[in-house]
Amino acid sequence: MTDNKKLEPGDTAPAFTLPDADGNDVSLSDYAGKKVVIYFYPAASTPGCTKQACDFRDSLAELNGAGLEVIGISPDKPAKLAKFRDAEGLNFPLLSDPEKSTLLAWGAFGEKKMYGKTVQGVIRSTFLVDEAGKIEVAQYNVRATGHVAKLRRDLSV
Repeated sequence: MTDNKKLEPGDTAPAFTLPDADGNDVSLSDYAGKKVVIYFYPAASTPGCTKQACDFRDSLAELNGAGLEVIGISPDKPAKLAKFRDAEGLNFPLLSDPEKSTLLAWGAFGEKKMYGKTVQGVIRSTFLVDEAGKIEVAQYNVRATGHVAKLRRDLSV
């Protein structure tokens, strides 16, 4: 098992084009000139991921008001993402990366500790990409609960 290179502030955000919950392609380049929060989560409709997604949903007006867009990315297929979005009333794009190529490029897939064991999996991570496509904030191994509130405090939103 190998550990990925982690992104750091100042790095160029790795480009991606992934299908959303409706199967439409969404690219990082679609957000050029905007600030975007990109978060990676392990699995739709699980307790922690639901809590985190709902926290982003409930904070979206304030985040948007501060000029921030939000995108969630997981290895789930679009159909599962659509069910998750509809069940939770999520109001931001959820993107599907079943091949994990984007997860790997962003350092959000690799070795992690789970219940005391080292396993390969999605590393819950959040990034802020600036208007020029550079990483402004890179946070790995974030907690699902309370993370959005901490992010808002860190960004003064």
